Amino acid sequence: MLLKAAPAFSLLNTRGDSFGPLFSSASSLSNNNLAVSPSILRPKTGSGFLVCASKGATNKSLTGVVFKPFEEVKKELNLVPTLPHVSLARQKFTDESEAAINQQINVEYNVSYVYHAMFAYFDRDNVALKGLAKFFKESSVEEREHAEKLMEYQNKRGGKVKLHSILMPLSEFDHTEKGDALYAMELALCLEKLTNEKLLNLHGVADRNNDVQLADFVESEFLAEQVESIKKISEYVAQLRRVGKGHGVWHFDQMLLRGEEAVA
Repeated sequence: MLLKAAPAFSLLNTRGDSFGPLFSSASSLSNNNLAVSPSILRPKTGSGFLVCASKGATNKSLTGVVFKPFEEVKKELNLVPTLPHVSLARQKFTDESEAAINQQINVEYNVSYVYHAMFAYFDRDNVALKGLAKFFKESSVEEREHAEKLMEYQNKRGGKVKLHSILMPLSEFDHTEKGDALYAMELALCLEKLTNEKLLNLHGVADRNNDVQLADFVESEFLAEQVESIKKISEYVAQLRRVGKGHGVWHFDQMLLRGEEAVA
């Protein structure tokens, strides 16, 4: 490694009569396993020095610099977009990943729409199951928040959010054999499993494109929470199957309305 002392580096005595405390003795440098030869400070011109550091007893110079930021960044500078409609933040983010995120946004909005329809059904005056209405309203908001989180991530990576059409959900959830509460909860369980499957597909796209950041985002923000939701709703389905369609549904509804700890 060659170090050149600039002419403006006035801390060195360019007359050669004294080097001050900076180079007080050769022994202080040899303690660091650097042998100092008479040429360690050779006058280059009348205004500076060429400093050579050699390791051990040889005169072989230490050469090479592992990281050359200004050299390596040159190719990146050529890739910086100049068009106003092209993202500046985009890096190693494929079109497939961008499209998969937009598809997942659509999944989250569709599921949110179905949950909102369930909320409207159970909130009717002739159904009046306020606990179920509360549960499905909160579920709808949660899925919409998931969609917005994906939209924010899409923008963060330099992608473009493209919202697709949302299908019209059911408006009636009564079932002759199961009743409305059990039927709606089983439908919710199927929706949560479907959402989990779509998230796993999104994670697969990230792996296929070596997008570690997208994979980490899906794992940390969605997958664990999705497993918890599936477990909770599975328990609700099992409980509703036990209580049937009668008075037990009202007690289950009160549990959702006041919290599970209210169940005695």
